[in-house]
Amino acid sequence: MITRSATTEPAPVSFRIGEVAKLTGLTTRTLRYWEEQGLISPSGYRGRGERVYSSMDMARVTRIKDLQELLGFSLAEVRVVLDTEDIETLDRLRSEYRWGDSSPERRRELLDDAIEANRKLLERLDTTLARIGRFRDERAAKSVRLQQVRDQLDADSGGAPT
Repeated sequence: MITRSATTEPAPVSFRIGEVAKLTGLTTRTLRYWEEQGLISPSGYRGRGERVYSSMDMARVTRIKDLQELLGFSLAEVRVVLDTEDIETLDRLRSEYRWGDSSPERRRELLDDAIEANRKLLERLDTTLARIGRFRDERAAKSVRLQQVRDQLDADSGGAPT
């Protein structure tokens, strides 16, 4: 039988806005804008109002960046994804699983909740990927039609332009 030894949660890591910007490849201006838009918020403030971000905040910043860069989402679309809270639910469940009540019953509950949250997230991703696939197919068909029109123009005018 495996037993978990008594562990304590590690001290939280905190980052200043400049550190978050450097680690994520964003600008501090972008981070402040996302904060104004309600997409992120610092975990706290130090003296003189200096923003402090946690590792969970950093993960959220990375998610936003990935949604924009990898999937081409607008900030409005990013907000919809983030507002569903499945990702935050998974983060919360992971943390509680690692550091919370270690009884087998509670761990089963946490795993069941994580499985359901992950299933919902996968459904949304599948839907989004299907939309992206349809958009790509439309663009590919448009490209073929444009090339056909161009080829016909060349044929009608006796060849390539001089």
